[in-house]
Amino acid sequence: MTEFAHRVEQVSISGIRKVFEAAGDDAINLGIGQPDFPTPAHARRGAIEAIESGLTDAYTSNKGTRSLREAISAKYDRDYGLEIDPEDMIATSGGSEALHLVLQAHVDPGEEVIFPDPGFVSYDALTKIADGTPKPVPLREDLTLDPTTVEEAITDDTAVFVVNSPANPTGAVQSEDDMREFARIADEHDVLCLSDEVYEHIVFEGTHRSPLEFAETDNVVVVSACSKTYSMTGWRLGWVAGSNRRIERMLRVHQYGQACASAPAQYAAEAALTGPQEPVAEMVDAFEQRRDVVLDGLEDAGLEVPKPEGAFYVMPKVPEGWCAEVLERGVVVVPGDAFGANGEGYARLSYATGMDELKEALEIIDEATQAVR
Repeated sequence: MTEFAHRVEQVSISGIRKVFEAAGDDAINLGIGQPDFPTPAHARRGAIEAIESGLTDAYTSNKGTRSLREAISAKYDRDYGLEIDPEDMIATSGGSEALHLVLQAHVDPGEEVIFPDPGFVSYDALTKIADGTPKPVPLREDLTLDPTTVEEAITDDTAVFVVNSPANPTGAVQSEDDMREFARIADEHDVLCLSDEVYEHIVFEGTHRSPLEFAETDNVVVVSACSKTYSMTGWRLGWVAGSNRRIERMLRVHQYGQACASAPAQYAAEAALTGPQEPVAEMVDAFEQRRDVVLDGLEDAGLEVPKPEGAFYVMPKVPEGWCAEVLERGVVVVPGDAFGANGEGYARLSYATGMDELKEALEIIDEATQAVR
C-alpha cells in the first residue's frame, strides 16, 4: 500500500488557518495579511486590455513575458540603482512559489535552512518539503534579525539563510548596516542569502535596503511580488531575481511545476509596475495612520509593543490566555507560536483593515486584556 511521503507528513495546516476556522462569521479579522484596498485601476485595465487583445490565450515564456521582466528590471534600477538583466528573473505564481523555487533548487536532503523565529510560516514548511532541515534562530528584543546570530548558526551543512524585511509577522525593518552584514556573510561563508522583500515598499521609518545591493558574489537571491504593494494578493504574481546560473536552475523546477505564471496576471503586474505609483503611496500612508492608532490602543491596554516600522503587522507581548480571550470576544488574532517557538508569549495583529473596525477591535482587546490579568 502506498503511504504518504515523509516530507508531507512533516507539514501541518498553518496555525493561522486554524484560528480563522475557529472564529465566528461576524468576527473582526485582524489575522489576515491582505490589504483591504482595491487593486489599482490601471493594473486591472492592463489585464482586461490584454485579455481583449488575445494576448493571454497562450503560454508565455517560462520566465514570463519579456515586457514584464523588463518592467521588473526597470523597477530595481529605479528603486535601488541595481541593473538586473530581464533574463535573470522568473515571474512566479506569487511570492510563495518564488520561495519554493529557491529552496527546491538549492537545498539537498538534510541541508540546513536558517530563518527568523518568529518568522513567516512558509519558511519552515517549504524547507521540509525540500527535504531540508529547518534551523530557526531567535530575534533581537526589537524583533529584528541579528546578523551575528545568523553567522553563528552557519555550519558546513547550511545551504540557505533567509532574511525578511519588512517582516511578517513582526513588521520589523532591518537597517542598512544589517543588510550589508547579511551580504558579507553570504559572500564570506559561500552560503545563499534568500532575501524575502514582498513588503519592500511598505515602510514607515527609514528606507528599505536589499542585501543584493551590497553582495560581491551571486550568493543573494531576491523574492518579491505585487501582492502587498499593489493589493494584488488574488492575482498571484511574484518573481525571483538572481544570477543567471541560479535562475536557470530554478527554472527547471518552475517549468515542470507551473510552466508559467498566469498570463492575465502578468499583464496586470506590468501595468502596476509601469503605471502611476500614487495608489501605493496612499496605501502606505493609510497603513501608517492605522499603525499609530493600533500602537496607542495596545499600549493603553497595558501591553508591551515593539514598534513596527513596516509591513502591516504588530506583535505585542501578551499574557497567558490572551489570544483565546480576544477570539472568544469576536476579534481574530494569531498566537505568536504559530510563527515559531520563539513567538510564544506574543500575538500577531494585522491592521490591513478599516479604521472603524480597528477602533472597535481595540476596545474589545482592552476589555479582554483586563479580563486575563
